[in-house]
Amino acid sequence: MQARPDQLDQSLQQGLRPAYLVSGDEPLQVMEALDAIRATCREQGYLEREVFEVNKDFDWQNFTDEAATMSLFSSRKIIELRMPTGKPGRQGSAAIKDYLQNPPEDYLLIISTGKLDKGSKNAAWFKAIDKAGVVVQCWPLQGAQLSSWLKQRFADRGMQVDGEVVSYVSERVEGNLLAAAQEIEKLHLLLGPGKVDIHSIEQSITDNSRYSIFELVDTALRGSSSRVHKIIDNLAAEGQEPILVNWALTKDIRLLTQISQNPATADTVLSRSGVWSSRQTLFKQCLSRHSERSFRQLLVRCFKIDQLSKGMAQGDVWDELRAVTARLSSRQR
Repeated sequence: MQARPDQLDQSLQQGLRPAYLVSGDEPLQVMEALDAIRATCREQGYLEREVFEVNKDFDWQNFTDEAATMSLFSSRKIIELRMPTGKPGRQGSAAIKDYLQNPPEDYLLIISTGKLDKGSKNAAWFKAIDKAGVVVQCWPLQGAQLSSWLKQRFADRGMQVDGEVVSYVSERVEGNLLAAAQEIEKLHLLLGPGKVDIHSIEQSITDNSRYSIFELVDTALRGSSSRVHKIIDNLAAEGQEPILVNWALTKDIRLLTQISQNPATADTVLSRSGVWSSRQTLFKQCLSRHSERSFRQLLVRCFKIDQLSKGMAQGDVWDELRAVTARLSSRQR
């Protein structure tokens, strides 16, 4: 049988099946589905676990032998196959199908794969799992599905949110559920349970001292000079490694320098460089405030900061970082 990720908990409560297949290209859903299956197994006495990494050199006889081996500790056991390609080959397909024709008592099979193509879904091994066990396919969420997922994620932490908050998080993460989960966890730490609106989020982020390096860079690109000062002061007070701050700044300033040579190529270069569309706007805002010469001067300052961070020059590394971020967030032609 097949179940969506949000249906898995209910399926597990109804009783464990002999086999589970979790596939897809949405990492967080895959990870949490596997964690939920393992947790239920532990609750029901599956205390041993054997994990096989399936690659082109994998010997499927090892899997067959393991399935035929009695537990040394008289406990239930999980056999887990990590199969990134979703293609076990002829020998693997036969081994999985044979296993499921008569699943060993007190053994449970978990297979995790990447996104499966049409051919894999028509394969005998897939159909065998679909018949004997549960197939969970994890797809990227968009639109209304993503909004519902975000609202539920907030609700699981006792937070009631409105549409503005959902849109705020959705725009920041662009469908990346792992990033969304981290964003919600951060907001939960900042605000706690209860009703949350966009104003409380903005105020909390402004006042809170736990700023990240990436928030510093984005704020500088946006041109929010006063907030940049506060963020970098907090990073210094918290003992953040200046070399990491400089790495993040240098990476984006180098890209800005490249684009400033031919601003008409901004969209193409940013997309090819893997910059999310929500951050592309920040890059363009920064480009409008600086010239190529300005960016090159900032790169020279970043090189100096690198030397300071490694003890190869004398000076206050945080003062230099303050100077670079202040200049990046201001207008310099």
